[in-house]
Amino acid sequence: MDALFDISMAGLLAILAGGAVAMVRRTRQRLAAWDSGFTARARVVRAWATSQVVNNAARRVQWHEYDFTTHDGRAVRFKESGGPADRAVGEEVLVHYTPQRPDRATAAEPRPGRDLAVTVVWLAVLAGCAIFTVQQWITLSRY
Repeated sequence: MDALFDISMAGLLAILAGGAVAMVRRTRQRLAAWDSGFTARARVVRAWATSQVVNNAARRVQWHEYDFTTHDGRAVRFKESGGPADRAVGEEVLVHYTPQRPDRATAAEPRPGRDLAVTVVWLAVLAGCAIFTVQQWITLSRY
């Protein structure tokens, strides 16, 4: 029974760490795209929404898939979540990308300060959850 508890707690900590890494990675990708200065007109080729229920509350996430051509003529398609719900298929938008990884582009408007602040707040929340998990792990392991 102790082994199952330890595996569960380690798994929870791994999920928290994975979430933090993914959040930092995407924030850095968006900042790099905005800072690169490379932009292109992209066309929305697909739009859909997913929903998930957490604590009996539905959360809707808007997804878009974009096609664009880089300055050197490469065709690129990428998906991005969190876009506006009224963005329709066929609509043209401005995307920001890096020449090295155009598949990590973003159609979001540049808001580096806001993006960084949101990431820091969520990292603090995840760190608090991790600290609480470790504290509970230690406390409950004594019994």
